[in-house]
Amino acid sequence: GGHGKVIGFDMGGTSTDVSHYAGEFERAFETLVAGVRMRAPMMSIHTVAAGGGSILSFDGARLRVGPESAGANPGPASYRRGGPLATTDANVMLGKIQPAYFPKVFGPGADEALDREGVVQRFTQLAAEVQQATGRPTTPEGLAEGFLQIAVQNMANAIKRISVARGYDVTQYTLQCFGGAGGQHACGVADALGMTRVFVHPLAGVLSAYGMGLADQIAMREASIEQSLDASGLAAAAAQLQSLAAAASDELTEQGVDRTDIQLRRRIHVRYQGTDTALVVDFGDAASIQAAFEVDYRQRFAFLMPDRTLVIKAVSVEAVAPGEGFEAPASHTAAPQRPEPMARVRMHCGQWFDAALYDREQLDAGASIDGPAILAERNATTVVEPGWLATLTA
Repeated sequence: GGHGKVIGFDMGGTSTDVSHYAGEFERAFETLVAGVRMRAPMMSIHTVAAGGGSILSFDGARLRVGPESAGANPGPASYRRGGPLATTDANVMLGKIQPAYFPKVFGPGADEALDREGVVQRFTQLAAEVQQATGRPTTPEGLAEGFLQIAVQNMANAIKRISVARGYDVTQYTLQCFGGAGGQHACGVADALGMTRVFVHPLAGVLSAYGMGLADQIAMREASIEQSLDASGLAAAAAQLQSLAAAASDELTEQGVDRTDIQLRRRIHVRYQGTDTALVVDFGDAASIQAAFEVDYRQRFAFLMPDRTLVIKAVSVEAVAPGEGFEAPASHTAAPQRPEPMARVRMHCGQWFDAALYDREQLDAGASIDGPAILAERNATTVVEPGWLATLTA
């Protein structure tokens, strides 16, 4: 059936990118970057400094996660290159990453497994420091779990900014998780937000690269108008849209796209007189533009200003040439199955559990797995926490 409302959750090495999708990709047309206001269309993505390489530290009073990152070199402590403790190490400490079932590409010769012994030693040492400074009994596992809770809360807050703070009920969404570290934290982030569904693609660890191969080609054009939303303003907007559509289409045909394959999306940016917040809606007649604007404005700000006139701030066009696409598997009901784990391992989620470990590539559609469990893959690890049920789709 697919997922119509999705929060994109991309957790990599240094940062986590989150995005909102409810039928179409969202763009920001005005963005503040390092204090500089820029007017350029870009994907609406919110980023926080929380990734697998985020450095874990104790400043004498509290635990901190990031914003500094261990990077790829030296990388987290478990990479065997003398790096600092990082989020990845907390997952190694807690058994959420199992070195025996993870690629052996670490150490100076890039041929060793992740170093769990060294990580346990570092967390034991840090737990003793924390206990001495705070007077509270602290175990190495409890410390690692505390760091992970901070990281999860940072990521959950980022999702609130693009959903709850903009009038969307995040509990109705699916958390669509990718990036090398996404699967390790998805259940925790979903729990923190009251979300009940997480979708993890089989290629989640390399999904950005896979997506670029399937992406549409898009040419965008935008022009300022600054006229009232009336007959003359709409006439000016329509004329601008026509020339922008021609220019955007020409750009795609120069790249070898057949003109008959190009789809045009015409949009108009509208704001209340005297405000600076323009909302982007589909182009049409004055009544349909006003109706769409009011729906969006009420959702975002919870009130309307009917005494204010509407102003056309700008118009924009997207010329789209559909990407490669892929053959969707024939829809069939997969036979339910309860696969046998290939191993049992120890995993800590509030307490130590005997968790089932599966090789993701050996599982067929229809397989159901009760947490606690770990799905090991070539390019990522997905953790199914206690209380969660994983069902594999085709």
